[in-house]
Amino acid sequence: MNAAPEPIWELVSDVTRIGEYSPETFEAEWLDGATGPAVGARFRGHVKRNGRGPVYWTQCQVTACQPGREFAFSVMTGRNVVNTWRYVLEPRDGATDVTESFQLASNPLTRIYWAVAGAARGRTNERGMRQTLERIRDQVESPGG
Repeated sequence: MNAAPEPIWELVSDVTRIGEYSPETFEAEWLDGATGPAVGARFRGHVKRNGRGPVYWTQCQVTACQPGREFAFSVMTGRNVVNTWRYVLEPRDGATDVTESFQLASNPLTRIYWAVAGAARGRTNERGMRQTLERIRDQVESPGG
């Protein structure tokens, strides 16, 4: 992206703005009195799976929070991690390489799920990540962005 890492990090780490960028998560809010990103901070995201449904809330916890460098959070079921989403920002020649990634937790249930639906879900995630990054890019590269 043709922008410094800091404004990009500000967007990806402000979960209250996720609905502007994500094709699946249309809103999110900080929990437990948190007002911004910090390791251990919790938030919930309102998801419309595959952009069609079902619609549900997820509980999430910030797992990495390095301003201008990295932001990650895990989607939780109780105390168990379901998956982890991560943004890594690397300055390069006056711009920033941004990588968004998704890692499914390794347990018997998720291994079965991935064996059955993994290819389709993987394609959906890839499209969603591309769309999210394009929307963020458009925001940070726009005049006054």
